[in-house]
Amino acid sequence: MVVVGYDARHQSDAFARECVAVLAGAGVRTLLMPGRIPTPVLAFAIGHLGASAGVMVTASHNPASDNGLKIYLGDTTLVAAPVDAGIAARMAAVGPVDAIPRSDSHETLDESIVEAYVTAVAGPEPRPRSSLTVAYTPLHGVGAAVFLAVAERAGFTDVHVVAEQAEPDPEFPTVPYPNPEEPGALDRVLALAERIDADLVLAHDPDADRCAVAVRTEAGLTVLSGDEVGVLLADDLLSRGVTGTFASTLVSSELLGELAEAHGQRWVQTLTGFKWLGKVPDLAFAYEEALGYCVNPAVSRDKDGIAAALAVMVLADRLREAGRTLLDRRDELYRAYGTHLTRQVSVRVHDSAEAHTVMERLHASPPASLGGFTVRTVDDLRDGYRGLPPTDGVRLGLDQGRVIVRPSGTEPKLKAYIEAHDANALAGIAEALGPLLGNRVS
Repeated sequence: MVVVGYDARHQSDAFARECVAVLAGAGVRTLLMPGRIPTPVLAFAIGHLGASAGVMVTASHNPASDNGLKIYLGDTTLVAAPVDAGIAARMAAVGPVDAIPRSDSHETLDESIVEAYVTAVAGPEPRPRSSLTVAYTPLHGVGAAVFLAVAERAGFTDVHVVAEQAEPDPEFPTVPYPNPEEPGALDRVLALAERIDADLVLAHDPDADRCAVAVRTEAGLTVLSGDEVGVLLADDLLSRGVTGTFASTLVSSELLGELAEAHGQRWVQTLTGFKWLGKVPDLAFAYEEALGYCVNPAVSRDKDGIAAALAVMVLADRLREAGRTLLDRRDELYRAYGTHLTRQVSVRVHDSAEAHTVMERLHASPPASLGGFTVRTVDDLRDGYRGLPPTDGVRLGLDQGRVIVRPSGTEPKLKAYIEAHDANALAGIAEALGPLLGNRVS
């Protein structure tokens, strides 16, 4: 049995129906989700219904012209090696497309599957009402209806949505890129937060598997990084006695490791992406710095922006009752474990060949210093790192932190991930990366 879902991008519904027809034509029992849904609902449905696999038609936070597929296995994890190679081999052997058998013998699920997801995330019974004021945007995606249902069930009813971004629109007309990490993507929700004096700001990407967060302080609104949110969510779980393995990607902050160790829990690092994070045994929590968080692996073992948004609201509300904010708790963690500041620097290149050339130069001749700080260690990630599979990248260990450089898997970019122990070091290292990698820094 395979479950198929789709979002509101151009042709997502048509692509989903083609997937359904081909699967049914191959004799597979196929279930189609009841309309446009967030990716986390599809991932949940796989485990909830006991399916063998799932297909989600979405391009997540990519530009409006894009579309694609996310393929899940029956354990709600994304496809990774070696399964991906097997799928590619079967695709290559298909033959003429018009010769592929098709059938319309699929089943269409009803809205009870969405209600089951809401219950799994927010609980079966309504919670006491909170007075937390939240500004929210789905960035023209499909997250709003399900998120608002989850929020209301959990007692968060003072949620204000950016009106011009509330409804799904595959053109994403108010943002250059529908990615909450991109400069300017949060401008409208931050402006709304100022108008209503919101305590908290939340934003989803178009398929609602990622979540951006900003918080009000005495100085105004501050946007948190993915590392800051990930560490805060992990700290909350650890403080409440959650046990198991806490996981983060190689390019995310290493503060999570110190937190897990302090609570006697295991911490593991994986390669970038939830296709690796979701497969960690005994998983209790996982995050990646690119705004992806798995706060409840029992719901699914993929990133879930809706469940993460609820976890952030619950934590912010609890801290507010004690006269504190998310930033106050972050600063307490820094005082206890040392400051861990992170930043990503992207360097645009013309094509993958140029990215390869720059990486080969870096592999062959890594710098002796960066931003005035001595490079103490150099790890070629092609040789593997701490037991991880080989990947194209270089890790530079510095006096004041570390830098990892790798080519993007989806864009003509080189990405550098910095972790430093003070703001001056972070700025100095970031400035030095431009000349090292080619000067087209974004």
